[in-house]
Amino acid sequence: MLRAAAPMRLPNEAAVIIAAENSKAIAKANDMAKAARPTRHEQPAAPSVSVRPGAATLREVAELACVSKATVSRFINSPEVVSPSVRERIQIAIDHLGWVPHAAARALATQRTGTIGAVVPTLANEHFATAIQVLQDELEEKGYTLLLGCSEYDLQREYRQVRKMLERGVDAIAVVGEGHHPDLYALLDQRNVPCVSTFTFAAKQRSICVGVDNYRAFYDATNYLLGLGHRRIAMIAQNADTNDRAAARREGVRVALAEHGIAIHPAHMAEGFWGVQEGRRLFSRIMAAPIEPPTAIVCGNGSFATGAMLEAMAAGYDVPGHLSLIGFDDFEVMAELPIPITTVRVPSAEIGRRTAELLIAQLNGESDTHSVECEATLIVRESCAQPRAD
Repeated sequence: MLRAAAPMRLPNEAAVIIAAENSKAIAKANDMAKAARPTRHEQPAAPSVSVRPGAATLREVAELACVSKATVSRFINSPEVVSPSVRERIQIAIDHLGWVPHAAARALATQRTGTIGAVVPTLANEHFATAIQVLQDELEEKGYTLLLGCSEYDLQREYRQVRKMLERGVDAIAVVGEGHHPDLYALLDQRNVPCVSTFTFAAKQRSICVGVDNYRAFYDATNYLLGLGHRRIAMIAQNADTNDRAAARREGVRVALAEHGIAIHPAHMAEGFWGVQEGRRLFSRIMAAPIEPPTAIVCGNGSFATGAMLEAMAAGYDVPGHLSLIGFDDFEVMAELPIPITTVRVPSAEIGRRTAELLIAQLNGESDTHSVECEATLIVRESCAQPRAD
């Protein structure tokens, strides 16, 4: 018989549900209720099992729920294989006893920790933040906990964060892009840890990936400007040394222009790190160059496009009359500016959801797991038009 060191009351709804499920539970619930309500002339019997908060055991949960310890373990590790009625009884017992499964013991038994790591360059980018939120929600539904790191576009830092996550026993890893420290994939292979590269997709990839084809997205965006009649096209690009997605976008612009016999003048190629203020600064540099100004500018990310538009308006440029502007990411603010920005939309929520699916599929040993291409969509707004005749 399970006894309490101090008076305990089994919640009425708990007693009703357990009793309805199993006649044995009725007796146990009544016994507990009787033991927990001493009369004026008696004190609770000396406890045979302590039920201090946080000190309950798996055995006590099993006894109260009228199931075996193995069934409780199955409920914790694979709840979907336990019937709904039994799940409800076990959860009532867990809630009543305040039991918390021991993660280390669970990991020892299952050879998994139930944690998945993810490293993103920054959470200041709303698309990374959205993808991470969706990834966390999807993993949580499957019983996993997300461990997150931000590398600030530093490949050495990203590598250290991945190593630390592996030391903590994560079951799988998600990273952004394919450009990483040269030892990162070897490290994952040595540990036999599944990996998904996000926000990228190309014909040849080192790992399973999910995202848009950055090359194709900017190739198409540039052809849109060419179709409007633009020939003097500039680009505000993110540093490509540590960002393979930025390199692919730049190549898409270059190839599209080359097919029309055009090359970007060096003074019209401005490269920077990230951020709205950086976009403003790089826009000013391009427009101040001592050559004929561009009629259109392609921006490599949403913060650059937002900064460029703000600087253009502040400086009195006619957008899109004398200057067209096209961006990437489709941050929320880009549609709310006085001149809404034409942009390439990235489905970040879908990327987060698909990432969770691919990670779990690999952990489940599904042999047909393959990369997923998400669609990049050109959203035409008011920042682009045909160039005016000089």
